[in-house]
Amino acid sequence: MNRKSALQIALVPLLLLLSCEENSDPAGGDDIPSTVTGETIASYNVATEDMLRSIPGEYIDAARNNLHIAYQHTSHGTHVAYGLFGLQDYRDGDDVLFGITNNNPTSGKLDFHDYAIAEFAPAGVDAADLSRDETAFIQTTRNYLDDADNAEINVVMWSWCSIGGHNVTGNYLPGMQTLINEYGEGGSKIGTGEGQRANPVTFIFMTGHAEANSNVGEGRPMNQADTIIGYCLSKKYFCLDYYGIDTHDMDDQYWGDAGDNGDSEDYGGNFYIDWENAHTEGAGYYYNKSAPGGSITYGEHNTQHITANRKAYAMWWILARIAGWDGETFN
Repeated sequence: MNRKSALQIALVPLLLLLSCEENSDPAGGDDIPSTVTGETIASYNVATEDMLRSIPGEYIDAARNNLHIAYQHTSHGTHVAYGLFGLQDYRDGDDVLFGITNNNPTSGKLDFHDYAIAEFAPAGVDAADLSRDETAFIQTTRNYLDDADNAEINVVMWSWCSIGGHNVTGNYLPGMQTLINEYGEGGSKIGTGEGQRANPVTFIFMTGHAEANSNVGEGRPMNQADTIIGYCLSKKYFCLDYYGIDTHDMDDQYWGDAGDNGDSEDYGGNFYIDWENAHTEGAGYYYNKSAPGGSITYGEHNTQHITANRKAYAMWWILARIAGWDGETFN
């Protein structure tokens, strides 16, 4: 049984619990209801080039022209950014279709702000990623979104370093829900009054990266991922599933002992490096880049390009969904 089947079985009691228990919302209070329909979890099953090329162009265009993204992370978070930066140089036409800028808004290109939010942390607080100060992202994000210079931002995503041992149910999920209640569609800080902003924000959740031979158990990456995914499914929130992408090879086989580079003792080596070695750059995978038009680089902690490629595919799936795609074109 692969993890997708196991996860579906495991989530049944969790989803029933979320729907039936009173006061099950970690944030408390009334939620801002989601109007999203369909799948919302960007895991290994959508992190493929076949998926990417199946997205109707109108939704790629809508995402590229209308979304303004703030992304905060440290080293592991570079997988998304470096993958996005390199994708525009992959195939003919990708420079237009997946054109992107970094902290330099340009007409016709995806407006991406890398390492955008940490400088807005309260004095003396480390908000470099979700793993530093477990609740610092909440006020730091408020400070960022309340700044008039960031009025156009309408997508926010934070990344984990190591998720192991962190209080996902007590801090991360309630904190994200609080921000959604304030800045999401219909949120308390959305409007035209003093101290409000006109543009509602879509918040993208994220699971933590896999850790070799240390994924299973209370507070470990697999269990934390299942908790986050269960919450996002119940609320119809978008989630980029780092853990699922790290632990599934290109044939959708799950390797539960894998780390964040495709290495697995059960597999007998590194499934991503083997796949990359069996394919050609420019015809199966592409070089990740340190910046738009920048130098070739691996995502940090990686020795192959596939992991960051896949996380960029997953990110574009989410962006197209935010832009209105129902996701049903790709099965």
